[in-house]
Amino acid sequence: MLDAAIKAQLQAYMEKLQQPIELVASLDGSAASNEMRGLLEDIAGLSDKIAVHFDGTDTRRPSFSVAPAGQAARIRFAGLPMGHEFTSLVLALLQSGGHPPKVDAAVLEQAKALQGSFKFETFISLSCHNCPDVVQALNLMAVLNPGVESVMIDGALFKDEVEARKIMAVPTVFVNGEHFGQGRMTIEEILAKVDSGASAREAERLQAAEPFDVLVVGGGPAGSAAAVYAARKGIRTGIVAERFGGQVMDTLGIENFISVKYTEGPKLVAQLEQHVKEYGVDIMNLQRAAGLEGVGADGYAQVKLDSGATLKAKTVILATGARWREMNVPGEKEYKAKGVCFCPHCDGPLFKGKRVAVIGGGNSGVEAAIDLAGIVSHVTLLEFDTKLRADAVLQNKLRSLPNVEIIMNALTTEVLGDGQKVTGITYQDRASGASQRVDLEGIFVQIGLLPNTDWLKGSVALSPRGEIEVDARGATSLPGVFAAGDATTTPYKQIIIAMGEGAKASLSAFDHLIRSSVPAADSAKLAA
Repeated sequence: MLDAAIKAQLQAYMEKLQQPIELVASLDGSAASNEMRGLLEDIAGLSDKIAVHFDGTDTRRPSFSVAPAGQAARIRFAGLPMGHEFTSLVLALLQSGGHPPKVDAAVLEQAKALQGSFKFETFISLSCHNCPDVVQALNLMAVLNPGVESVMIDGALFKDEVEARKIMAVPTVFVNGEHFGQGRMTIEEILAKVDSGASAREAERLQAAEPFDVLVVGGGPAGSAAAVYAARKGIRTGIVAERFGGQVMDTLGIENFISVKYTEGPKLVAQLEQHVKEYGVDIMNLQRAAGLEGVGADGYAQVKLDSGATLKAKTVILATGARWREMNVPGEKEYKAKGVCFCPHCDGPLFKGKRVAVIGGGNSGVEAAIDLAGIVSHVTLLEFDTKLRADAVLQNKLRSLPNVEIIMNALTTEVLGDGQKVTGITYQDRASGASQRVDLEGIFVQIGLLPNTDWLKGSVALSPRGEIEVDARGATSLPGVFAAGDATTTPYKQIIIAMGEGAKASLSAFDHLIRSSVPAADSAKLAA
């Protein structure tokens, strides 16, 4: 099952096991069961601390459990954890075998102290790059807390269950049989949802925080760069973010980050977070900003959070990034995750053999259509303009595919459904005015980005598109408040540009601090 190179690498990891573990499989006569048997036998042959049994009684077949020897199993894999999920398997083996996880001590203690009984079921696809984070977080919670169980379920292998539960997006998580959440979630986010007192405790802690010299709002590339540049000056720096990494966490392949031929969003975010932490930056994750007040008489600007806490800082850098633009047509909100999707890599496998549409003819839309054409039965690409805007090489590839139809000059007007799932889409031919219907099961929206600036209306000057207006130094209309990245009027929304703009805004903020800390006469001399 495993090739020699992977076996050698995995064997080196298995040397870190501190206690025996047991793998118990529940199999049937399927080809997938035979593959699972081969995988587990390969793993068991790598260490004398691993035992495998094939007498499991799980009703999901094929599946297997991972547990310390002699203990009840709390981690299960229903399906072959290969592809992106192979790391989830390796970590489950290591952590069940006593190898310490690389997670903050406070998070580990919170997971151990969690009260109650939680049986998590996570539906995934093996091509989903968001799914492993959720599976790994829940598996770790199951290792740490006897009240937690975690099972990964490959939606492509257990199609009947996917249909019965009306799952049309991954990862989708259930707890104790009830829907819990969808999309990427970190262990901190999951704990915040199940630990009812966590939000209030964190708000109290943040309210008591000392003022910052520089407070960065947003944890994407721009915010990370700004924080590193500020902290390197030796000043008190903090990052407050709704989700560290931002939209980059949802990006699969990155091939235009200069000097790095190829990387993936989650990997880049992990590197950014590690770099930021090296400088002692106070990272306040899972906190949504709700309001901004400029520098007051006390010399501090204030950032108000949804949790009720208020953070103070001498300077603020806004780097809140952007989110996927929605179509804003009837039916779109009702059928989100019921056929309306935004991530073809994650959710595409759920539509195998079905008909789908892609909305948008830019690079993202055309790339999505090309990827989906290899999975689904037919792709209809709808473009508002009279021509596609994607790179020529992508257009040529798209037009060569036999199961793709391209419709241009099309205004999407409505998402249709039966109350449970998407059944079609309507559009207006902009040339003739005629209304057309396309019957399908899935819609992938790829029409650009919207800046995350709704909370700033009335605080700083925004462009008609909602972007934060900045000058050449990254300064906003509020003294002491700077901005960078995709949320600003800076053109070209690219990771590398956001990083540069974040560094620039940070240097400008530091310059502002220097000038505001000296008497007015001396400040005038500095300016001269």
